[in-house]
Amino acid sequence: MDSSSSLKIVSKSFVKPKTIPEESKQPYYLSPWDYAMLSVQYIQKGLLFHKPSLDSIDTLLEKLKESLAVTLVHFYPLAGRLSSLTTETPKSYSVFVDCNNSPGAGFIYATSDLCVADIVEAKYVPLIVQSFFDHDRAVNHDGHTLSLLSVQVTELVDGIFIGVSMNHTLGDGTSFWNFFNSWSKIFQGQESNKGDADLCLKNPPVLKRYIPEGYGPLFSLPYSHPDEFIKPFESPILKERIFCFSAETIKLLKAKVNQKCGTTSISSFQSITAVIWRCITRARRLPAEQETSCRLAADNRARMYPPLHKDYFGNSISALRTAAKAGELVENDLGWAALTVHQAVTEHTSEKVSQMIEQWLNSPFIYHIDRLFEPLGIMMGSSPRFNKYGCEFGMGKAVTLRSGYAHKFDGKVSAYPGREGGGSIDLEVCLLPEFMEALESDEEFMSLVSS
Repeated sequence: MDSSSSLKIVSKSFVKPKTIPEESKQPYYLSPWDYAMLSVQYIQKGLLFHKPSLDSIDTLLEKLKESLAVTLVHFYPLAGRLSSLTTETPKSYSVFVDCNNSPGAGFIYATSDLCVADIVEAKYVPLIVQSFFDHDRAVNHDGHTLSLLSVQVTELVDGIFIGVSMNHTLGDGTSFWNFFNSWSKIFQGQESNKGDADLCLKNPPVLKRYIPEGYGPLFSLPYSHPDEFIKPFESPILKERIFCFSAETIKLLKAKVNQKCGTTSISSFQSITAVIWRCITRARRLPAEQETSCRLAADNRARMYPPLHKDYFGNSISALRTAAKAGELVENDLGWAALTVHQAVTEHTSEKVSQMIEQWLNSPFIYHIDRLFEPLGIMMGSSPRFNKYGCEFGMGKAVTLRSGYAHKFDGKVSAYPGREGGGSIDLEVCLLPEFMEALESDEEFMSLVSS
C-alpha cells in the first residue's frame, strides 16, 4: 500500500432530530457510570462496505442523513452537547446533556484513494484507518464543545466506510451498537417504505437513566475545574492486527477447556480470553514472579437487581479484574487460565455491582486510561455478541469492521463477531511491535488462527 495515501474532507454538516421530542427540552441527566467516563475517549467503530452501484454518492449521503435524522428522534441525547454547573465553595462540578443548545450530530463526507483490499489484506491495520473517524484523540468531556455523535462517511475507490464516534458518557458498547443497528434498520425501512419516514423501532432505546434510589438526578464531582480530573491519554507506537478464529476452532477450544476443568460452564469468550492472556504473557517474556492481570468489560444490565432493561441506553459496564503470576499462568495448562477468568466473571454478582455503585456515590471517581489498564496486563473490550454485521445500509453485509485511535494501548484486545457468523470470533490485538512479533511466533496461538 502506498504510504502517501491520504484522506480529503469534502464536506461537514450537522444533523438534527427530524422532530423534536418534548422530553428533549429538559436537561438529560447522567448516571454515576456515565460520570466515570468523562476522561476516557469516544467509542470509535466503523464498517467497511463494497461500494454499491451508485448514480451519485450524493444520493447515498442524503439517504444516510435523512435516516440519521429519524434515528436521532429515538436517540435524541446524541444530538445534544454536554453542559456543566460548577461551584467554588464547596467544590462541585456537575454535568448533564443540553439538547436545546446544539447544532446536532456531526456528519462528514471524505474521500480516500485507498481500495478495500488495502485495508482487508494488510497484515497490520493501516494507520490511515484512524482518519476514518472524527473526534480523533478527543476525551468525552470535550463533548461540551464537540458533537456527542459524529458520523464520517469515507468514499474509497471501490468501497464505503461508515465510521461512528460516540461520546462514551452517553453509552457503552451495547448502547453504541443498538444505535448503529437502529440507524441501519431505519435506513433500510425508508428504502422499502417510500415516504414513510416515521418508522417504529422494534427495540427502541430505554432512555430513562439509572439513578440510584434517594440520589440525583444531578450528581456532582468534588472539583471546581475539569483540569483537576481530565487527563488526556497518548497511545504508544503499536502494531494492530486482526486475528480470525473460525466457529469450529472456537467450539473445539471451548470443549477442550471444559473437559480439562471437568465442567461445562466455561464460555467460548472466557476460553479465547484465557488463550490470549497466556500467549501475550509468554510473548512479553515476563519474570515468573511478575504479576499480570486480565480485565474484561462486563455488562451489568442483567446483573442488576432488579435488572436494567436489555435496551437500556447509557453505561452499565464494569472492568472485571483477575491476576496471576506470569510463571503460574504460562506453566499451568490452558484450563487453569480459563478457570481463573471464569471465576472472575461468576463472582461479579448483583451484590458486587451494588457495592461498586455505593463506592462511587461515597467517593466519586473518574476512569483514566493509564490507571485503568495496567502495563503488564491485557484488557478485553467490546463483545462478539453485538450484532455488528447486521448494519447494512442497503449495501449488503460489511466486508470487515475497524476501530479508531481511541482506547488503544499495549495489551488492548477487542473482540468482534467473525464475519462468517456461527460463533466465529475476530480479535483486534494491539501490542508493542516486539511483543506482536513474539505473539506471531507463538505456536499455540497461531495454530488456532484461521487468518
